[in-house]
Amino acid sequence: MTKQTAIVSGAGKGIGKAIAERLAADGFFVYIVDLDIEGELVAGQLGKDNATFYQADISDESQVLALFQAVLAQHRALDVLVNNAGIIRDHMIWNMTTADFDAVIRVNLKGAWLMCREAAKIMKTQQSGRIVNIASRAWLGNRGQTNYSASKAGLIGLTRSLALELGKYHVCVNAVAPGLIDTPLTQRLKPEILEQLLQAQPTKTIGAPEDVAHAVAFLASAKTNFITGQTIYVDGGKSIGAGI
Repeated sequence: MTKQTAIVSGAGKGIGKAIAERLAADGFFVYIVDLDIEGELVAGQLGKDNATFYQADISDESQVLALFQAVLAQHRALDVLVNNAGIIRDHMIWNMTTADFDAVIRVNLKGAWLMCREAAKIMKTQQSGRIVNIASRAWLGNRGQTNYSASKAGLIGLTRSLALELGKYHVCVNAVAPGLIDTPLTQRLKPEILEQLLQAQPTKTIGAPEDVAHAVAFLASAKTNFITGQTIYVDGGKSIGAGI
């Protein structure tokens, strides 16, 4: 197949779905990777010539290895990896269980690391590629998210280190850090909580999943040969400081 190949994890809904749709529109054949079967609907909407669904738990090493073997068997190359899959288990630290901490680190950080490791092997050999890790503005710190913030801070550290390791092989590794985005998660917030979050935004607005997808598409493109190890915030300016 002549199309470039991309893997997007957590692509069954929200930000991951928007990223997969944008990359497919840009001409990539996209592997929709998700633990939930709803990713199959996304692949079906994009069409069999543009995408396929692959069900996998990215925190399971054997499943990650099987995924990359399947990609290579069909396409013999990997051009873009987007690590978007993640979970939250929010609690103040005195109410957080060890299981909640471990689960978030296992998926958000270890899972991304496993995916990066297999992608790095391929991209190093082919002397080309892009890795985009979806971090979060929360890596700067968020109450009730000691596990999540730590996992996303680790992901940015992973991004920077991997950029150093893969730079000479013409592989660019960057991160995108979304802020308040209109996803199924934020749609479940109480109206008064959402309003407080909006008032803390310099823009007083909420972002769309497509806003994140645009940034990913830029970093995945051939226009970014000299951009690596960077973090792009898509957060309405929240990372600069409080808007109130």
